[in-house]
Amino acid sequence: MSRVLVFGGHGRIALLLAPLLVARGDEVTSVIRNPDHVADVEATGATALVADIEQLDVDALAEIIRGHDAVVWSAGAGGGDPKRTYAVDRDAAERSMDAAERAGVERYVLVSWIGSTAEHGIPQDDPFFAYADAKWAADEHLRGSNLAGTILGPGGLTFDEPTGRIQIDPEDRGEVSRADVAAVIVEALQNPATVGRTIRFGNGDADSSLPIAEALAG
Repeated sequence: MSRVLVFGGHGRIALLLAPLLVARGDEVTSVIRNPDHVADVEATGATALVADIEQLDVDALAEIIRGHDAVVWSAGAGGGDPKRTYAVDRDAAERSMDAAERAGVERYVLVSWIGSTAEHGIPQDDPFFAYADAKWAADEHLRGSNLAGTILGPGGLTFDEPTGRIQIDPEDRGEVSRADVAAVIVEALQNPATVGRTIRFGNGDADSSLPIAEALAG
């Protein structure tokens, strides 16, 4: 059994992730900002922890993280407001990484996006620029840390049923179901071969995809 802390616990991916982790015997704590979401989170089998990650400094985040075996960052501002996007997707994410180091919790899985590269190609006047810029900064912060990190870069997210299969490094930015992203997080947490890697993926098709565990093993 592992103790897993999930930031962004009321997000659509996190709500699918928690029951998968609980089913394999993990103890899951999901961090949420809105107390009205406690019931939704606890229905997944996770324990809800109400905390505003935008307001917490590294020391406060370290207190939340301490005692866990792994951290999953699946939080995000949801786009729209550039100031809040930077505050959550970049600044709070980076503080959580520093806090994980301070708390002695090495395993860290960051949910990014498939196009997160230095040359992401999003112009500064595009409303999506703040998201792309913030995600790339957070990715780089994790790469520069001493954490045993994995960066997951899913393609466009869908509400499709899970397929249990993904394609690594698809030629286009593809699509992937949120349920399959949740399954990829579970596999990444338990597969040491994913440490230190940036894994970009989509669902692909029957000919180009592999079962998730097999795809991540490479």
